[in-house]
Amino acid sequence: MSASKKIKIMLVEQDMKMTDLANLMGKSLSTICDKMRRDNFSEKDLDKIAELLGYEYEPVFTNKKTGRKV
Repeated sequence: MSASKKIKIMLVEQDMKMTDLANLMGKSLSTICDKMRRDNFSEKDLDKIAELLGYEYEPVFTNKKTGRKV
């Protein structure tokens, strides 16, 4: 699942709109919408979004053969 889809789910669960997220992040709505459309978020953005919405962000790589997470 893409980061944009996950962010949309978190926003729905928090009863928030992208405008609310943009305001919390101190960014314009158009910037957030562009990032959502392109699914183009930096690790720093994702960590901040998670924190603002009450989640933890944990990037994980998983070996397809062994299931080992890195």
